[in-house]
Amino acid sequence: MFKIGDKVVYPMHGAGVIEAIEEKELLGDKKQFYILKLPIRNMKVMLPIDSAENLGVRRVVDTGEFNAVLDILAQEKGTMPDNWNRRYRANLEKVKTGDIFELASVVRNLEILDREKGLSTGERKMLNNSKQILVSELILAKDLGEDEAVSLVNAAICSH
Repeated sequence: MFKIGDKVVYPMHGAGVIEAIEEKELLGDKKQFYILKLPIRNMKVMLPIDSAENLGVRRVVDTGEFNAVLDILAQEKGTMPDNWNRRYRANLEKVKTGDIFELASVVRNLEILDREKGLSTGERKMLNNSKQILVSELILAKDLGEDEAVSLVNAAICSH
């Protein structure tokens, strides 16, 4: 169970800070929710406490993991299916895990692929969403500004 002030990652949405824990009534049932404030787009998200674990909610990475993420971004492109549809599904599964290392590999691979031959509309959207999720976690992990976090990600990918 998390508490107010904790920095957590909500897979497919990004990282945020638990701003409040509230009880709401939905369809006659009272449920408790984490109220997450996401640093990007200044969004607030309600996350049901009883399903947080099943949704893969976890704490934001520490400094050592942060550096490992930058290392992954700096690596060469990994192997991916040639068929864009298979590649899209494989990448989506990686993003859904909520694992920052899987997410970093998706961002790196799609960025490199985009430079090499361009991306389909669906893959470009996945790249933008994945990058935003990654950046939101880096912002909270190191108390960075959004521009600073985006620059770090871009610099790491360009370093090879």
